[in-house]
Amino acid sequence: MRIAALFPGQNSQVIGMARDFYEHSDAAKRVLDTAEAALPGLLEIMWSGPDEELKKTANQQPALVAASAAAFAAYREAGGKQPAFAAGHSLGEYSAHVATGSLDVSSAVQLVRKRGEYMQSAVPEGVGAMAAILKTNRSHVEQVCKETAGVVEVANINSPEQTVISGETNAVANASQRLKDEKARVIPLKVSAPFHCSLMQPAAQQLEVDLVAAVFAAPAFPVVCNVTADVLTDVSLAPGLLKEQVTATVRWVETIEFLHKAGVTTFIEFGSGKVLTGLMNRILKDAEISAYAVTDMASLQEVL
Repeated sequence: MRIAALFPGQNSQVIGMARDFYEHSDAAKRVLDTAEAALPGLLEIMWSGPDEELKKTANQQPALVAASAAAFAAYREAGGKQPAFAAGHSLGEYSAHVATGSLDVSSAVQLVRKRGEYMQSAVPEGVGAMAAILKTNRSHVEQVCKETAGVVEVANINSPEQTVISGETNAVANASQRLKDEKARVIPLKVSAPFHCSLMQPAAQQLEVDLVAAVFAAPAFPVVCNVTADVLTDVSLAPGLLKEQVTATVRWVETIEFLHKAGVTTFIEFGSGKVLTGLMNRILKDAEISAYAVTDMASLQEVL
């Protein structure tokens, strides 16, 4: 049995996340205390909110990384088998680095706090938008984006029939309308900025300075990167790939397909929510796999 550890991205947050781990796992408590020391007040926001405060990109990103790192630490402390691979959706790639030991918790939460701030300020409010497109394939969505005036690009490939687009508000609206007219289902997303498109270039350039200054160590097991949907072959490449990730498409379908071809049959999502777990059967429809979400101590016991 080969295991892949998966880590969620934005909008998986819930108030109270990781508190159960803090109260019942010494390893998780150490992780969360370290995150709190790096960003004082983080645990208060995670556990007490208010919701509007937790939803802010600059708070949500470090909160999710801390929760994922705590869940994984509790799993390993309880005797959970070391995964063969780690992969994270967008922001979750930082959690993957923490889990493999290539980035320490303090550095990770400080990096993603800055990442959130840079992404939030890169585009004025109202200028950008995102939408999820369902019931049509990725290649058609890409074609519509190319044929639409203005900036509208594929941000996330979440499943064979769920593609997220991102860009200028009018361009996203026009592409969405055309896809709707062609019988696709379109869900406008409540986001604070148009993530994973070329409008995020200012954020990527700012973040590059912090990524280059960060210390990355050799991972204990391989990280699969969003940008390449392949294993990070040299840890010195991590800063460049994480910079590129800010503007590039999250190739989640290809990432999961890569892991399955590499022999992974058990996928465990660590942190808050079950978004990635829910996508598994849509990506690997006919495969014999197991998918779990470790969000508290009770769900942790189910995978041990």
